[in-house]
Amino acid sequence: MRLSGLQKYILLNVLGSRGVFTRKQLSQYYGKLKEKPTPEDQQGIITRSLERLIDKGLLIGYGRRTPQKWFIDEVRLTSAGKRTARKLIGEQQSLPFRRRKAVKNKQ
Repeated sequence: MRLSGLQKYILLNVLGSRGVFTRKQLSQYYGKLKEKPTPEDQQGIITRSLERLIDKGLLIGYGRRTPQKWFIDEVRLTSAGKRTARKLIGEQQSLPFRRRKAVKNKQ
């Protein structure tokens, strides 16, 4: 599956947030670029990227619906999105082993 730089940025930051990620935090992606699109174009690009990630099944979007379109306010990763984000950072997932408590000998 091919992902754009913005889509990779979205997946990695949502994974790092451990929960619901707001849309305002996504505009920081353009703070690092030398040639930035206009603010209206930035919001359109972010919206399309979010919608495409939702269509791929990597994100769940929360927002409000009008008769014309959806307004996405927050996003959360699905399990497939978590796997994809972990692949992007090259991190091996650890198994959830239980830690045993040390038993003290009574004498």
